[in-house]
Amino acid sequence: MFAAHAAKLTTDAVARDPALDARLRQLAIDHYDFVWRSLRRLGVTPPETDDAAQRVFLTLAQKLPSVEGGKERSFVFGIVMRVAANVRRDRATARLREVPESDATSSLSHDATAETALAHAEERATLDEILASIPEERRIAFVLFEIEELTLEEIAEMLGIPQGTVTSRVRRAREEFRAAVTRQRARNKGV
Repeated sequence: MFAAHAAKLTTDAVARDPALDARLRQLAIDHYDFVWRSLRRLGVTPPETDDAAQRVFLTLAQKLPSVEGGKERSFVFGIVMRVAANVRRDRATARLREVPESDATSSLSHDATAETALAHAEERATLDEILASIPEERRIAFVLFEIEELTLEEIAEMLGIPQGTVTSRVRRAREEFRAAVTRQRARNKGV
């Protein structure tokens, strides 16, 4: 999906070095889905998600010569966290009203009914609301462990924190996630 756009993600420094250009293209292809999902899970809504993903890769293009081989994913995630924080800050500063939109409609078949599309949109909005209720540092560890299925060791290295801290954050985030789900179910039942 993103391969066509990867060619446009070059800066002067990368464009001068064919090896860096090829590396950037491959990183964009390999990590675009991860970047997009991570931005969504960190509170960037669909109208802003594509632009934010582009900012991640533009930043990566500028910093690519200094990125150590084999450490690209953690470097990319660091950029994702900063871009997501900037988008949320800019949104708060501009006092934009957040309107949940569903990215699920893009994965629906052409013969899907309006009811199915609405159900997917409601599920997505509910998950986003639940994840947003978890403080950011714990939400990041939770998303990487539970949704992205990274190991505790990988997360610790990616975030530059001890593995015990990651374990603690994931445990606390699970508790908060369960509590938020319970509250959501009670709300839906009218309790």
